[in-house]
This record gives sequence, C-alpha cells and structure tokens, in this order.
Amino acid sequence: MPGIHHVTAITGNAARNLDFYTRVLGLRLIKKTVNFDDPGTYHLYFGDEAGTPGSILTFFPWAHAARGRNGVGLAQTTTFRVPESAIAYWAGRFVEKGVAHEAVSRRFGQPVLAFSDPDGLSLALVGVAGSEAETAWQGSEVPLEHAIRGFHGVTLLLDDAKKTEAILADVLGFTKTGQEGLVSRLVADGALHGAVVDLREVGGFLEGRMGRGSVHHIAFRAESDAEQADMRRKLAEVYRLQATEQMDRNYFRSIYFREPGGIIFEIATDQPGFSVDEPLESLGQDLKLPEFLEPRRAQIEARLEPLEVV
Repeated sequence: MPGIHHVTAITGNAARNLDFYTRVLGLRLIKKTVNFDDPGTYHLYFGDEAGTPGSILTFFPWAHAARGRNGVGLAQTTTFRVPESAIAYWAGRFVEKGVAHEAVSRRFGQPVLAFSDPDGLSLALVGVAGSEAETAWQGSEVPLEHAIRGFHGVTLLLDDAKKTEAILADVLGFTKTGQEGLVSRLVADGALHGAVVDLREVGGFLEGRMGRGSVHHIAFRAESDAEQADMRRKLAEVYRLQATEQMDRNYFRSIYFREPGGIIFEIATDQPGFSVDEPLESLGQDLKLPEFLEPRRAQIEARLEPLEVV
C-alpha cells in the first residue's frame, strides 16, 4: 500500500507539544520513547488509536533548537483529514483555544483550515467528504464526529519539482492527478490516509532552514522488507540516489535518502507496529526503550523531564 507512513518534526518543549497534540487536536500519544540516535531527548509519536500508518506525526523535542524557516527544500505544510462538516467546529475551537489560524480557503475543491502549532509548524485541516465514516481516536475531548481521521498529506516547497515528482511516481507509488497554479497534486493509488503529496514549485524562492517548527523528514510506506529493498535498489540504479542501510526503529524498519529537492525522505515498513512492546490499550503510557538502550534506562530517565500522559 503506497502513501505516507509518518511525518517527523522538531519541537522545542515536550510538555507543551504533548498538551497541544493530545488536548487541543485530540490525537493519541501512541509511543513515548527516545531518539535512538540522541537518547537524551524524547521521541513522541501521535496518531489514531493504533498508530496506523498514515496517521502518525512524531516529534524530536530539542529545547535549544533555533526557530526554523519555511522555504525551498523543506516540507511547507502537513495536512490532516477531517469530515467536511467539521471545519466550522475546528475554526471555533481554534478561536477558543487561542490557536493561530487563517480563514477557511479551498484547494483542489476541498475546504482547508490552515493553522500552526506553538512552535510555528505549518499545519492544516482538510475537509474530506465521506471521511466521517472512517475510524478516529475516541479518547479525547474532541467529539468523534469532528475528530481527525489521519493525514491528508504534505506540501513540499521545491525549486524544481520534476525530479521529485519522478521519484514519487516511479518509486513511491504516487500518480499525478491535478494542477492548481504552482501546485502539482500526486495521490497514492488505493491509500486512504496520507495519500496526497502536493509539490509547490517556486524557483528562486528563499531556501528553508530546518529548526524548531520544521518538518525533519517524511516517511513513506513499504509493505515489507522486500518491497523496501526493491525501492532502495531502484533509487540507486535508476536515479543514482544512495539510501542508507536499513535501520531498526523497533516499530518499523527504515532507510533514508535525500530526494532531488533536498528533503529527507524515509521509507518505513508497516511492520511490526506500535503494539510490539506494549498492549494497544496502554500505548504511550510508559517510556519505551530499544533493547540496546535498556542498560542505560536510569541515566536516560534522569535526563528527561516527566510528562503527564492523559
């Protein structure tokens, strides 16, 4: 199944991040772990009840990170899908909660409510007809009929979109379905969540600077290790792009590369999923560490601020 697996961004404060995404947006904290490459900081995962691929937004909380700057070579906006009838509810909720947001607009025929999180990360809700029939996390204060149904997709800001479009189409399973101004829309055939990648081509625009409030990387789905290996081989043989060796992230296995526009792409397996080390009903409650970090648990926990998980 093609599509987006997860999106990983940078935040400045773990507690504030947790509060915004669980209490304001109504997502579930599905995993509380650490950055495997930088275990002195959390790695927080938010999503639907089970952390279904296509619903997962993750964060590296780097307290001293400078503010990022949106621009060429970065993901411009991450979008969530909600029922079309829920847009008015969310506009009112953002006013009530003091969330910075814009007036509702329309893109590719759908209502869009753009907003940002406390770090300035650019986000949007897209009203999708028929999505009210999809499952959503029911454990938040957001009424089920208005709740987020996973990702709609991402918008990438590029100097030249052609080579990126080729990778998305030929390697990652997306098909171009439309054009609106400077934006090309590609859709993952058959995917429900995380099916859309919009490419905004703005040659000569200011380059982005990664930091707090930026997307760090975008992960795309691979059904199996074999499919992931085929993608890696095609990237090297056809596009001369070298991906990393496979890395075990406990909940999926990943390879990484920079696509031609400079954005970090990951290809992550659907398996084994987030219930591999704790039951579904208690996802996100306890700090989970990979086996190689367990001997350092006491040291790691001493460096992390306590987080109240609701």
